Amino acid sequence: FVNLEESGGGSVQAGGSLTLSCTISGYTYPQYVMAWFRQAPGKEREGVAGIDSLGRTSYLNAVKGRFTISKENASNRLSLQMNGLQLEDTAMYYCAADPDPAMRAEHTLGASRDDFQFWGQGTQVTVSS
Repeated sequence: FVNLEESGGGSVQAGGSLTLSCTISGYTYPQYVMAWFRQAPGKEREGVAGIDSLGRTSYLNAVKGRFTISKENASNRLSLQMNGLQLEDTAMYYCAADPDPAMRAEHTLGASRDDFQFWGQGTQVTVSS
């Protein structure tokens, strides 16, 4: 049984920083793409950043240079360091994982909910002016 649990969301002023964490349990597949998605009210869920088992990363253009995705293999934790937060970063953030060996980090961008097998429940990030 694979479980993903996000934490670290909250409220922050524009320009501030937050670090999201996703604790992953029960994931025994040898390969992965793990990713952060976000969904703002009235908008589609979008892939923000992805990392695969070869260490490749991919980022949504809107967050490049501000967000950093990382995975700690020892603790099986996925993180998203978010700096320079902007009002438009306000959303529910979800972590996701998929064991398909054909997937790469770049497939996070433009991916839909159906493209990833495992999902967390989400953590809210609110950026205010």
